[in-house]
Amino acid sequence: HEGKKPFECNICDSRFAQKTHLNGHIASVHEGKKPFRCDICNVAFTQKLDMKSHFASVHEGKKPFECNICDAKFSQKTNLNRHIASVHEGKKPFKCDICTVAFAQKLDMKRHTASVHEGKKPFECNNCDASFTRKTSLSTHIASVHEGKKSFKCNNCDACFTRKTNLNVHIASVHEKKKPFQC
Repeated sequence: HEGKKPFECNICDSRFAQKTHLNGHIASVHEGKKPFRCDICNVAFTQKLDMKSHFASVHEGKKPFECNICDAKFSQKTNLNRHIASVHEGKKPFKCDICTVAFAQKLDMKRHTASVHEGKKPFECNNCDASFTRKTSLSTHIASVHEGKKSFKCNNCDACFTRKTNLNVHIASVHEKKKPFQC
């Protein structure tokens, strides 16, 4: 595994190190197949392993891969490596043709161009006028706003939140006695 990605998608220019990853990419991105669904927040995945990883990191707070430079923690080693490359080594090879913003991943640059410069928000809520650039954002919106689900549970008390950022603020202010807002 020396960074070689011999398996290329014949629909787009994505490349993969393993054939199973290519097949998963085609099924999810080009065919829209995501048979594995999270019971808590309803987010769908192509592979059962990805769903289990999502559940462990998002809903149970398990992030075993820790950055040795800062305190950031990740659920997957690939995310840790991406973090180190982009945040600490400044590697952001994908640059927007329209503005000066650069990205660590090509997909993030494409999303940026579509949403910021083209105003595209293709994922529309059927219950209200909200629209989103990502399907996961739409799913989170529906679960929290329209279904009242509070998917983010505090490990220190019984508090539950609709958004991860609210949980993080709660933990910092209540359990770590930090004051997140300055007067």
